[in-house]
Amino acid sequence: MYVADSRSSKAPVAPAAGQVRRGAALRAVPGTVLALGTVSMVTDVSSEMVNAVLPLYLLTGLGLSPLGFGLLDGIQNGFSALVRLVGGHLADRRGRDGAARHKAVAAVGYGLSALCRPLLLFVHTVPLIGAVIAVDRTGKGLRTAPRDAMISLATEPAHRGRAFGVHRAMDTAGALLGPLTAFLVLRLAGGPMLADGGERHGYDAVFTVSACVAALGVLILLLFVPTRQEGDDPSNTAPSLRGSLTLLRLPGLRRLTGCAVLLGLTTVSDSFLYLLVQRRLGLSVNLFPLLPLGTAAAFLLLAVPLGSLADRVGRRRLFLLGHGVLLLAYGLLLSPLRGLPAVLCVLVLHGSFYAATDGVLAAAAADAVPAEQRGAGLALVGTGQALARFACSLLFGALWSALGGPTALAWSAGALALCVAGAAVVLRSPGTVAADSTVAADAAEERA
Repeated sequence: MYVADSRSSKAPVAPAAGQVRRGAALRAVPGTVLALGTVSMVTDVSSEMVNAVLPLYLLTGLGLSPLGFGLLDGIQNGFSALVRLVGGHLADRRGRDGAARHKAVAAVGYGLSALCRPLLLFVHTVPLIGAVIAVDRTGKGLRTAPRDAMISLATEPAHRGRAFGVHRAMDTAGALLGPLTAFLVLRLAGGPMLADGGERHGYDAVFTVSACVAALGVLILLLFVPTRQEGDDPSNTAPSLRGSLTLLRLPGLRRLTGCAVLLGLTTVSDSFLYLLVQRRLGLSVNLFPLLPLGTAAAFLLLAVPLGSLADRVGRRRLFLLGHGVLLLAYGLLLSPLRGLPAVLCVLVLHGSFYAATDGVLAAAAADAVPAEQRGAGLALVGTGQALARFACSLLFGALWSALGGPTALAWSAGALALCVAGAAVVLRSPGTVAADSTVAADAAEERA
């Protein structure tokens, strides 16, 4: 077809503007991103099934205190942070074929998490459950930086916001289906029980289904995600672990990491937020697994539009605005408003916060580090944010135990407002603004 057209004497017909835009949108999302999005979607169905019932299982079923739950919830972020740097460094190292080991390290991470799902069937005490959660989060820490590095390497720089938005949207589709699946499994199994020696077959059913789904995600990764990425240059040599840590000497990455840490210290974990919504509004415990659906739905709908917006107006700027949206959610939860509309507004704002920050932060970090150190650079930013959220979980749990949930949230909201103001000053620096302007100019040039 191409040879025939090239030899034709007729002048070529220019494609319509709409067709050009649709073609550019398709090119902005490579097949690697779609494959990784499918893996994340399936894996998130598995993990969110467990996350949807775990707070209720620990607090209501096993009688854990809010401070104890804060410790376990912090472990989920803390253990992930401890291994994220190692995972990013190992992923940047080259194999015998010259390709980086992003896929291999990601596969180990997904595999560890899949192995933890059936273990929940056999552990019935808080320490053992904490150990299983730690191993699961270790797997998440190993896979996150390699996965995001593969996305950034396979995508043109001007379209990274959109690509990460597509991936996060697919990932969030799994987060949307996970709690719904947990709710249906609990209903079919007879609903949650325990606390007074009741049966736990409902929870066991959730853990069993979750294990099967996690195994499917690992299989998809091995079969459909390519080992070598288009943007991966085999001639590049991966630096040492010490060299990876010196990436913070890069001004743009250092400022971005500092802001991620600062804002992470005041970001209340999802589990605590949902517990506050449930207790303040008097929702039935059987409806608790459905609360993440509101967040996931908003995230799913807004991830791609806000990712594209970040490509145009600046990724760091949108990251900061997303935390302003989270502050609005805190304020609404502390207000006298009650009822279903208030619940929906809080959850929509919560999902909008994730859509404006999660993939956008990864895209911004990818702009600040060279390709041969992409995994390590993304790991540095993610580790700083995860450690900050680990500290926030501990502090918030302690404040809740001492002062009550609403008072703890009020303190967190005040601290978040101060941190947003501080981060705005840091991100307003000339180097940061110039970086955002360059990315936005590149995107505008490609659209033209």
